[in-house]
Amino acid sequence: MLKKLDKIRFRGHKRDEFLDLAESPNASDTECGDEIPVKIPRTSARDNEELRDPAGPGTIIMASGVQDFNRTESDRLNEIKGHLEIALLEKHFLQEELRKLREETNAETLRQELEKERQRRLELEQRVNEVLKARAEEVSAAQQPAKPQAQANGTDKSSHTVSSRLQKWFGDKFGEYVEDFRFQPEENTVEAEEPLSARRLTENMRRLKRGAKPVTNFMKNLSALLDWYSIYTSAIAFIIYINAVWHGWAIPMFLFLAILRLSLNYLIARGWRIQWSIVPEVSEQMEQPKEDLTVSEKFQLVLDVAQKAQNLFGKMADILEKFKNLFMWVQPEITQKLYIALWAAFIASCFLPYKILGLALGLYAGIKFFLIDFIFKRCPRLRTKYDTPYIIWISLLTDPQLKERSNATVSRRLQTAATRSCVGSSAPAGISKDEDTSRFHTTKRGNFHEIFNLSESERPLPVCENGWRCCLINRDRKMPTDYIRNGVLYVTENYLCFESSKSGSSKRNKVIKLSDITDIQKYKVLSVLPGSGMGIAVSTPSTQKPLVFGAMVHRDEAFETIFSQYVKIISASSSSES
Repeated sequence: MLKKLDKIRFRGHKRDEFLDLAESPNASDTECGDEIPVKIPRTSARDNEELRDPAGPGTIIMASGVQDFNRTESDRLNEIKGHLEIALLEKHFLQEELRKLREETNAETLRQELEKERQRRLELEQRVNEVLKARAEEVSAAQQPAKPQAQANGTDKSSHTVSSRLQKWFGDKFGEYVEDFRFQPEENTVEAEEPLSARRLTENMRRLKRGAKPVTNFMKNLSALLDWYSIYTSAIAFIIYINAVWHGWAIPMFLFLAILRLSLNYLIARGWRIQWSIVPEVSEQMEQPKEDLTVSEKFQLVLDVAQKAQNLFGKMADILEKFKNLFMWVQPEITQKLYIALWAAFIASCFLPYKILGLALGLYAGIKFFLIDFIFKRCPRLRTKYDTPYIIWISLLTDPQLKERSNATVSRRLQTAATRSCVGSSAPAGISKDEDTSRFHTTKRGNFHEIFNLSESERPLPVCENGWRCCLINRDRKMPTDYIRNGVLYVTENYLCFESSKSGSSKRNKVIKLSDITDIQKYKVLSVLPGSGMGIAVSTPSTQKPLVFGAMVHRDEAFETIFSQYVKIISASSSSES
């Protein structure tokens, strides 16, 4: 921009040829009238004489002066306007450059920060001076009473110097450790979370597997030792353990085994090939991580990890809930046994010596884990009858099981009350118990047999009393509202019933007779997704394309139930025909 300005600036006459703006009358930058008085250049007396004398030596100068004077007033005004425009442009560009420089440097913020730093420095200097003054006062106060004592007795002075040296030595040696015990406010640091990545997920899973491998190998060897996988090894371990417990060497034996294990690990880390394991180790091939994964592979990886995490968290939750219910008296008959056992152990620990208690516990643990558990695992019927810890653990219920039990008891009470009222009022004689209870099986919209226009004997099988959530895909229909319907699928002894969730009328419900089904198979609605799908395709003579029950979480369970009932009806009809 400045280069263009220079071109504009030196496009006309030179700057020396223009009139001096300092001598021009005052005017604003935006106003420039045509009636601006023009100053005529001043001439000296000598010049006037030359002009007056036509024959004089200044005739040439006079001629040029006359020519300049004859220049029109409009030309001069145009020159002055161009000069003013150039000056205004210069002013504008300079203001822009100044503004940019101010924005870039941020002089104001730097000035404020500098002032803050100066104030902090002054405060620190004041604090240092105050501390130095306080120390100087303490030293002077300590020295003032020491002077008369030093004059009275020289031994006091020497003892004072010895104590000061001792104090100084103590401060030099232990002052750093004393400073370590000074309390400081805890800093709350927030760790940055890593974004979700398929590569990072697979790497963490492999790291977890490698880290848990020593623990899993130890548990495998211990279970193999207790299960008598190797008879000689288990017999030797049992004899050594019983002998150590009998002579009171159980704790030294375990410590020696830990030292032996660490020594073997040291030799293995040094390159020795030592393999001591009861169960033969199977070398697993480590899969190389793929650099680029497709969308389906990433989706399948996420599903696998989610399934493993779900199963692991489920097992951990079951164990924790059982312990919670055991100690919170949720099942009093079980907690009462633990309560009595704890009281017996407390009384025994108060009256019996610890040597006898240790011997009894050690012998019980060895016989229990080496002999009794081995027999119970080989004979499950004995275990279910006489293994008290196993029976207590199995009988403990988790929170979902307790919820199901409470719901079942409530529904059973309501059902018995309803049956009693119905039988007492209008139940005819000769109706069986099954027929009577089937009348009161209801869905969310009413009685089951009324919704699907079936006989009262038809009711869902025990496997699907609450039904399976799914969506019905009827590919014979073209309207979107009729093409897909959300609802619940039921299976009775003779029918396959679908209850739509959007409409209260029975027209949108679907009832299929199991004997009319020509083909039934598992179906995958979206071929892009991995896995075998979540749908069931059912073919009937009344439909051109199979009906698909998709988006079923428990697809395999529903398929097995429908297929087994279908096979049962087909076999019964074929036997009756023959």
